[in-house]
Amino acid sequence: MVEAVSDDAYLLHPVGRVASSLTDAASAPRQGDEGAPTAWLVFDPQVERAARDLRVGTEMLVLTWLDRARRDVLAVHPRGDENRPETGVFSTRSPHRPNPIGLHRVRVLAVDGLRVEVADLEALDGTPILDVKPVLGAADER
Repeated sequence: MVEAVSDDAYLLHPVGRVASSLTDAASAPRQGDEGAPTAWLVFDPQVERAARDLRVGTEMLVLTWLDRARRDVLAVHPRGDENRPETGVFSTRSPHRPNPIGLHRVRVLAVDGLRVEVADLEALDGTPILDVKPVLGAADER
């Protein structure tokens, strides 16, 4: 659901929101496999057909808009460790970047209509969901 606004700008429309017990970025895990609680992907009704085949056990990539991230950051000390050299954000997983798109590998735990429970999602409650894609297996399994 992307709309071209001009040659150099695009308008994204979220397909849903994250429902999570995580509300504070400072206390949230940096990656989903570092202690993230289970969370729900809550899809908007207009994308119901897109979500209808999601199944328990499936691994997916969830793309989010990190709406509370800064967009003016171009370099960081990885993981906020001042002992590590400053690194351009395109070589890190920092949420602060020119286009703060989050990439999360999750596993489906339950499906309840437009609500999909997932493991390993470190996104904060209310984070907009941009898209969901399956994790692909080997070429002969696609």
